[in-house]
Amino acid sequence: MKKRFLQFVVIAFVLSAQNNFAQELYMPRNIKAAYANETRSKDGKPGRNYWQNHGKYNMEITVEPKTRMVTGSESIIYHNNSNDTLKTIVIRFVNNLHKPSSPRGGNVSDDFLSEGLTLTSLKIDNEIYKEDAKNWGTVGTVKLKKPILPHSKTTLNIDWNYPLSKESGREGQIDETTFFVAYSYPRVSVYDDYNGWDKLPHTDRQEFYNDFNDYVYSVKVPKNYVVYATGDLLNPDEVLQPDFATRLKKSYTTDEILHIANEQEIKSGIVTKQYDWNVWKFEAKNITDVCFGLSDHYLWDASSVVVDKKTNRRASVQAAYDVKGTDFVNSVKNNQYALDWFSNNWPGVPYPFSKMTAFQGFADMEYPMMCNDSQMGDAKFAQLVQDHEVAHTYFPFYMGINETRYAFMDEGWATTFEYLIGIAEHGKEAADKFYKNFRVKSYINDPSGEQDQPIITMSTQVSGAGYGNNSYGKASLSYLALKDLLGDDLFKKSLHFYMDTWNGKHPIPWDYFNSFNTASGKNLNWFFNNWFFTNSYLDIAVKSVSSDNKIITVENIGGFAIPFDVVVTYTDNSKETLHQTPSVWEKNQKTAKIVLKSGKKIKQVELDGGIFMDATPKNNSWQLK
Repeated sequence: MKKRFLQFVVIAFVLSAQNNFAQELYMPRNIKAAYANETRSKDGKPGRNYWQNHGKYNMEITVEPKTRMVTGSESIIYHNNSNDTLKTIVIRFVNNLHKPSSPRGGNVSDDFLSEGLTLTSLKIDNEIYKEDAKNWGTVGTVKLKKPILPHSKTTLNIDWNYPLSKESGREGQIDETTFFVAYSYPRVSVYDDYNGWDKLPHTDRQEFYNDFNDYVYSVKVPKNYVVYATGDLLNPDEVLQPDFATRLKKSYTTDEILHIANEQEIKSGIVTKQYDWNVWKFEAKNITDVCFGLSDHYLWDASSVVVDKKTNRRASVQAAYDVKGTDFVNSVKNNQYALDWFSNNWPGVPYPFSKMTAFQGFADMEYPMMCNDSQMGDAKFAQLVQDHEVAHTYFPFYMGINETRYAFMDEGWATTFEYLIGIAEHGKEAADKFYKNFRVKSYINDPSGEQDQPIITMSTQVSGAGYGNNSYGKASLSYLALKDLLGDDLFKKSLHFYMDTWNGKHPIPWDYFNSFNTASGKNLNWFFNNWFFTNSYLDIAVKSVSSDNKIITVENIGGFAIPFDVVVTYTDNSKETLHQTPSVWEKNQKTAKIVLKSGKKIKQVELDGGIFMDATPKNNSWQLK
């Protein structure tokens, strides 16, 4: 009896060891170190030693439209919450992308280029530094005269200027008197627990990684220019004429769409106070960035919408656009819908900010509380683009995603929410068609191999189709496959656990994996390994139908664990559709056996992956010979 008991113990131990081994996902050495140091935890939560740094920014910015010069003075109180002594400080200025000497991911015109940042004064902890930033790229490193000790703070005082580019991309000149001013101030780069200082240069393709900071800032512009910005406008009565300040304040409390300033009012110069210069003041706390746009002729619409039905909290919804910007006439209405839908459906987290402004530009780009979108000339497509940018509110702004390294952690989610809200807006058939044509078709039909790199591949290490597919379509398909696997209720529970846990923090992919494992109560590492760590793609096939018509064997040629429908037509012409969730691939990721209960003779079998478009659809069917 004792011997059998010992055998049982040994077998149990071996099985347990195998199970634990199966649960391990690949981790680079630096990520392993973060878990070993307990800054991150295998239960998906921040570890007991988790920390992140923080800045308090006070900025005075002036924009001279005639010269396109932006001049600023800022004070940054920087909190080093780590256990490390910082002997250098890394300052990031994304707009140096426009310098001829900066590395870029593609060709640019002469109008894109500029001289970049000039520091006219730099003080750190009251020490003067002789640094003009002329040799900096998008990142500059300053050797400190006094190290910043663990759990201490220092103050940076910086005076600076730079010219806005004549050609607008994510920022720059929109027209002769309209500008979008983003990434417009020197900022302390992120110092984190898994890489130390973030020194990756910005090359235009990959996006951003920022700390959560507090901002109080002002924007000084000539009269008749309206400033639209991240954060709450603190002084409407000081910069707007009384009627327009009243309209704006009213918009904060109503669902009615108000025209704060129409074309004639803007042209007449009666909207702003008529000082030579007006100073617009804004505040935003616990946010990853701030930006603003300005124009002396844009139309201005505004309203608001309840985003938290438990507290009746409202968010301001605004739009600034040219009179020819026909897509933007419905921007406020569309964003009222989007903020309400995202808050109450997917992701089902109340919109966390006080404002969302759609600004007509050229970037089709998201910013905290703003989106800079282009005129499409197609109302439905314009709404989808705006939905996508607003969806980024959650990833990367509610969650502090490192977009530079892990673009799939934000673009994949925004693409997923874009698809789900599209179903609500236009119906599933139209949403499926758009998703397949815009997000999947080019990927699955591309004959090159680069698109099949593992999604976990660092975003700076893939280019062209490889970057786009990993960041958007493939990542989104993985999230939708997991939704199908878990079911809506458990998927949403897990998503909320992940979002609540990492709101205002810096999650990495393994935090996402571990969060979903914990919240779902399932070991999903087989699924995460399949989707994120392999060179798989989308391709299934009918391998065989048993002679007794009871078993259909499906082969997974591409390898991804995808959901699909088995559509069976019997010889009596009756049909049966059997939906298979990705769990069908858990035990065997090469083949799946579908057991039928009808006992009827099978005439035809078709596999339908829906939005999971098949690379070789010809082998997705079988017919009785």
